[in-house]
Amino acid sequence: MYPNKIRCAGTKTYWQLYALVILAGTSPAGMAGDPERPIDGIMDNSFFVEEAYNQEPGIVQHIFTGVYSVDRLTSPGDKRLDFVFTQEWPAYGQAHQLSYTVPYSFVRNDGRWTDGIGDVFLNYRYQAYFNEKTLTAFAPRFSLVFPTGDDDRGFGNEGLGYQWNLPFSTTFGDRLFAHANAGLTYLPDVGERPSHSFLNYNFGGSLIYCVSGTLNFMLEWFGYWSETMGTTGKVERQFASLISPGVRYAVNFKNGSQLVLGLGVPLGLTQSTPDVGVLFYVSFEHRLFGKEETK
Repeated sequence: MYPNKIRCAGTKTYWQLYALVILAGTSPAGMAGDPERPIDGIMDNSFFVEEAYNQEPGIVQHIFTGVYSVDRLTSPGDKRLDFVFTQEWPAYGQAHQLSYTVPYSFVRNDGRWTDGIGDVFLNYRYQAYFNEKTLTAFAPRFSLVFPTGDDDRGFGNEGLGYQWNLPFSTTFGDRLFAHANAGLTYLPDVGERPSHSFLNYNFGGSLIYCVSGTLNFMLEWFGYWSETMGTTGKVERQFASLISPGVRYAVNFKNGSQLVLGLGVPLGLTQSTPDVGVLFYVSFEHRLFGKEETK
């Protein structure tokens, strides 16, 4: 998701692009087997592009993402280590989902390291459409962006923000996913007096090929147009973009729980993004309450 110059809440720019370990082989003993269709194996486990699938009733998902990135061309020696934790909860069935996102970053600029928590997100997503056969889905999301990060050190904003995102997902045959995102972030009255209101836009898309129900290859693109206050006191606009090939692998337990491990290599396409990075992704979802629905 998921930045000093790119942040997922729509601020300066970094950890927002970052606001989303590879295992191979067959399912180990004591685990559930592959689903009948490869596309039914792993859902809602992308790194940068949001998938339009809410949690099933009673299922809770815990997601941890870590990204290490370096800037060797535009800012030699600059490095980042961004961590993001997200927890997703179904609310009154699959139609409604609540979640929260907490980022924490370590940044090295000009030979010095700083660290701090970023702006915390509280999210609501509505499953407006879902076709179980084609896995075509649309699930608009609204988020409150709380100013928990330190704006002076580049980790947050000084005011409450609002974010909207429109994730769309579909499949082509039994092995190929396609996902698309479009959204905006509104940050009213932020920065030093006289304060300004910023409007930031994000777009993204991905293709995921399902080798099997437990092994997927991914290609994600993400773009972010942001407004910030420059050193001259004028509003500056910049565009950040990256492309990330990746892979994800699932371990399915017989009790219905699922562990997903992922590895990505985000590559910066603009000056305001790091040149190259390595992303590690861990997700675990399990039933917390209720009984599994029989089909």
